[in-house]
Amino acid sequence: RAAAAGGAGRVCVAVLGDLGRSPRMQYHALSLARHGRGVALLGYLRDRPHGDVLRSGNIRLVPVADLRGLRVGPKLLQYVIKVIVQAIQLLYTMLKIDQPSYILLQNPPGLPSIAVAWVACLFWRSKLIIDWHNYGYTIMSLSHGRNHPLVQIAKWYEKLFGRLSDYNLCVTNAMKEDLWVNCNIKAVTLYDKPASYFKETPLELQHQLYMKLAKDYEPFKSRTESVSSNAEMSAFTEMDEKNGHVIKTRGRPALLISSTSWTEDEDFSVLLKALEDYERYINEGVKLPSLVCVITGKGPLKDYYNRLINKLHFKHIQICTPWLEAEDYPLLLGSADLGVCLHKSSSGLDLPMKVVDMFGCCLPVCAIHFECLHELVKHNENGLIFRDSNELAEQLKMLFLGFPKLEGKLHNFRKNLRVSKQLRWDESWDQTVLPLLGRND
Repeated sequence: RAAAAGGAGRVCVAVLGDLGRSPRMQYHALSLARHGRGVALLGYLRDRPHGDVLRSGNIRLVPVADLRGLRVGPKLLQYVIKVIVQAIQLLYTMLKIDQPSYILLQNPPGLPSIAVAWVACLFWRSKLIIDWHNYGYTIMSLSHGRNHPLVQIAKWYEKLFGRLSDYNLCVTNAMKEDLWVNCNIKAVTLYDKPASYFKETPLELQHQLYMKLAKDYEPFKSRTESVSSNAEMSAFTEMDEKNGHVIKTRGRPALLISSTSWTEDEDFSVLLKALEDYERYINEGVKLPSLVCVITGKGPLKDYYNRLINKLHFKHIQICTPWLEAEDYPLLLGSADLGVCLHKSSSGLDLPMKVVDMFGCCLPVCAIHFECLHELVKHNENGLIFRDSNELAEQLKMLFLGFPKLEGKLHNFRKNLRVSKQLRWDESWDQTVLPLLGRND
């Protein structure tokens, strides 16, 4: 295709999903805006995007009508109609914006968005950049099975239309290799990196956050009365109201955090079983702290797991499943003692962004094993890798033994993360993506 004509350097950053839950595409938009590019950020507007996106003068949110699906007729017919309607809506929206020089599209979901973006690029004489987060057909196979006709069609479609892009980004070297070997697509690896606001949270801000969350969530409320009448207390901190000085409470629980989109590629029964074992360890006399386990996020299986959680009757563990505001999520990660990741890649080729964010906050992680996890989690260096609930339970026991006094592996992992001087998103993006974008187109 000829070089982009016109477009004045504008970029359409598109995802056929909820913009508020698409952090990597928000980061792309912010990086482009930082370099003076006009950005049309296109997608569903369900959850509020990050405040930096909303405040940017160079980013315009372009909502796509949110199709909630038909409820009549066979499922296959419902799906076909949904894809056709989505294609029409998406193409109409893409042709309504100011002419872009580039369309930067997230995949998955790629059906029908890759084909639609390609048609829009033909119309605008723009260049198409696909950011491969995973393969859509492997996600479909979790619920339909790998040999289902729909999955096979999706696989063929993804390979065919994926080759029509001008540039390709991907999230791991393993995916880069797979795209080249199996799809003949040449991609550049842009690892997920934490944004600058993912960092350790100062104690004063921790206290403010805990007090805010305590209004809605019982586990954050103080379990004891303060000795001083001037103290404002949460479950983890107390503040002297006279001088504003904040300290961590004695005998405080450990704060365990996990985040999820509550889909089939994360089996939270693994964590729940490990917590049952942890409770048993305490009952057997092992010197372990009480736990507050916070699982953040929204998704289709949330109600199912909440029903399982409600059947558990722990004495030493409290579990809550909040949906946090975009600005509060990094603050909570930066306040926690340990992160847990149950993401199992459907393709074995993508990495969990939640771990990237946790590492940005110098938060050690226990993560479930899958093929390319070693590209991110270094076992016994910045966290631990487990394969089942028994291993996770043993790791929790080892890491929290004598907490918070003993400075064991948990402390060493955090120290290693502090000195690792991780590359942040902005520097990584400037090195990897900026050279792909011409100066004037």
